[in-house]
Amino acid sequence: METKLRFGMVGGGNGGNIGNSHRRGALMDSLAVLTAGSFTRDGERNRRDGERWGVPADRIYSDYAAMAEEEGRRPDGIDFVSIVTPNASHYPVAKCFLAHGINVVCEKPFTLSVPEAEELRRLAAEKNLEICVTYTYAHYPIMRECRHLVESGRIGRIIDIVAEYPQDWMILGLSKDADNFTKWIGDPATSGNSNVTAAMGVNLNYLITAMTGLELESVLAHFGYYPEDAPLETTARIFLRYKGGAGGLAWTSNVAIGHDCTIDLKLYGDKGSIRWSHEDPTRLTVSYLGGPVEILAANRDYLDEWSREASRLPAGHPEGFYEAFANIYREFCRHLLDKKNGAAGQSGDYFYPKARDGVDGVRFVHACVRSQQTGNAWTNVADG
Repeated sequence: METKLRFGMVGGGNGGNIGNSHRRGALMDSLAVLTAGSFTRDGERNRRDGERWGVPADRIYSDYAAMAEEEGRRPDGIDFVSIVTPNASHYPVAKCFLAHGINVVCEKPFTLSVPEAEELRRLAAEKNLEICVTYTYAHYPIMRECRHLVESGRIGRIIDIVAEYPQDWMILGLSKDADNFTKWIGDPATSGNSNVTAAMGVNLNYLITAMTGLELESVLAHFGYYPEDAPLETTARIFLRYKGGAGGLAWTSNVAIGHDCTIDLKLYGDKGSIRWSHEDPTRLTVSYLGGPVEILAANRDYLDEWSREASRLPAGHPEGFYEAFANIYREFCRHLLDKKNGAAGQSGDYFYPKARDGVDGVRFVHACVRSQQTGNAWTNVADG
């Protein structure tokens, strides 16, 4: 029985937050070992980062193409690669590794265009490979209980959804001269046709879908820009319309002064409601029609068993961002290990964001952009 996987990383060097989150999340449950990488285009830093993380010198590569080719033909090659590079490179890097028979974990947005996303999805299916796109926030331990409550009908039929994700890092970074995240995230050459919708709005879109199971039908988006001549939006206000009649509102901004990472989700049903805040990520507030308000805490015995399985610490010990990444990687690694051991279940048995979720995220971004371009008109997400 295989019990551990080998993985590599493209990007993730230079001390970046997302690279560290992927690496720590992948390693947390001892299901994978970092074995190869092309961590940065800076040759000396690439070597230094690889050595610090225990990667053999002959498996620290100067570019991703050489890494994919060599790892793809090694008998002990990596089982999957984690892609943590700027948006524009996701598609070519993922395609290269899939072509060499290597499973893919990719930062969001999955790609810059719907045809690219669909192509990667088809390629993975043809080669019997798996793709994971790391939408993080739906995988905090307590969010499994949110999903369970909705699926079990405890709050009834979903009527309304309100989600927000404000931060202020963009407006803070605009005043800095150093090469930092704000320099490429607002540049169409590296980010594509969207800034805040592709970087943060897709997280809200997946969070809602993962918690409710609802299928998004159409959007009406209104973008804001700061400074006013910014080439890509820094604020997005998005009305949401779901199949079955539920409606929603999503607001995201990276120029909202005073907000660090203030994600908030409210689900309103005809029997009750659920609220979750990223500022108190181990608890859910659940209200019932004509009944009491309950505060549910992570890893308590009264939660569903599936919800408790997502926690690694006793109740009352905060689990956060790294653990959310680890929950994604644990489910992804469990899927790959089951496949290697001939015991894989159905895709839906593994709770992580898959290729379809990546494609849906790209469709969401493009629908919002088209809505803005057409005078803030309702736009069907399925049109691509």
